[in-house]
Amino acid sequence: MGETEAAQTRKQLVEAFIPHSPHAAALGISIESLDDDRAVLVMPFKPELATMGDVVHGGAISTLIDTAATVAAWAVDEVPESPAGATVSLSISFTAAARAVDLRAEAEVVRRGRQLSNIEVRATDPDGKLVAHGIATYKLG
Repeated sequence: MGETEAAQTRKQLVEAFIPHSPHAAALGISIESLDDDRAVLVMPFKPELATMGDVVHGGAISTLIDTAATVAAWAVDEVPESPAGATVSLSISFTAAARAVDLRAEAEVVRRGRQLSNIEVRATDPDGKLVAHGIATYKLG
């Protein structure tokens, strides 16, 4: 980087990345809010996300949860040496069918280590009803 360019924090990098991530864009996922160790993402319903009828496919919900966990892991005001990272593990429990509704995922880092972070994610429908719960481990590079 040149002397006039300021290095970007992880939070700034992920905020700029998500709108241009091809998979997130295909699903319509966007960041609603971003704070230290927290992220809220939304995924609007569209017929292409249905598994059958108007039921949102579990894979789409899983992508929303994984993306929210990623954003929360990156939600820190530190300048990285390397803009790399990866989901190490992801576990999702589905609690209710989501039928033709926009979904919201709230992610929070519950433990942040030097490289690994543990994140909890709750995916809900517009009424606040839990659709799925996820836990993830994310590794920052």
